Amino acid sequence: MRSLEERLRSARRIADGRRLIATAIEAELGTRYTFDTLRMLRRRFPRASFVWLMGADNLAQLPRWQHWTDIVRLMPFAVVPRPGYNGRALAGKAAHRFRHASRPPHTAPALAGFATPAWTFLPARQNSLSATELRRSEPAPIPAALEGVPP
Repeated sequence: MRSLEERLRSARRIADGRRLIATAIEAELGTRYTFDTLRMLRRRFPRASFVWLMGADNLAQLPRWQHWTDIVRLMPFAVVPRPGYNGRALAGKAAHRFRHASRPPHTAPALAGFATPAWTFLPARQNSLSATELRRSEPAPIPAALEGVPP
């Protein structure tokens, strides 16, 4: 895995700086596990409405994560399709256990306002490149709003 600084720089190339912000807040918070990070974010920003984005590869293996059911109950989440993982993710333990909380994709813009648990599988064009290959590809320019923003 690349350094935090390199991963953050890559994420900032994608984020729009308004509704999607790339930060290194885990380093600032000193958290190691997703549950702890999400819980701290809710405490630090009590008026913010968050939606956790994850790839289908993470949904497929979510039941192996520490406090995974608490994560699902803590924050709404949207799942981005990943080639080779979508079927496995949607047929997996997490999707099955929380199938009652699944929302149709057209409700994604309002997902932050749903009571938890709530999640949706987003219809999106899939990129078959691995994360490593994506990082090696030609970088997009950093939006002007993010230039000079410290990690």
